[in-house]
Amino acid sequence: QVQLVESGGGLVQPGGSLRLSCTASANIFSIYAMGWYRQAPGKQRELVATITSSGSTNYADSVKGRFTISRDNAKNTVYLQMNSLKPEDTAQYYCNKLPIPGSWGQGTQVTVSS
Repeated sequence: QVQLVESGGGLVQPGGSLRLSCTASANIFSIYAMGWYRQAPGKQRELVATITSSGSTNYADSVKGRFTISRDNAKNTVYLQMNSLKPEDTAQYYCNKLPIPGSWGQGTQVTVSS
């Protein structure tokens, strides 16, 4: 079973930046599209960014122009560069494969607050 480990979250002021990383225990990145999801307290988990095995990307309207997803298949790692962060970006962030997610990792907490 593939394990996903997210990291890079933290507390940042509005307008700041963070770079999240997600590393898998097995080489799934060259096969599957990958996505970053987030879940805020009291809300459903939402998909915010996707990247195909060939590198095509797509973003939710709420993060378009501010977030960038990328991948390094050799390192089994997918990244999420988050710029111009807003308080509404505060959430637990997770990565998983697409189109059908597997087991979820622990996620990494992003808190945007002054």
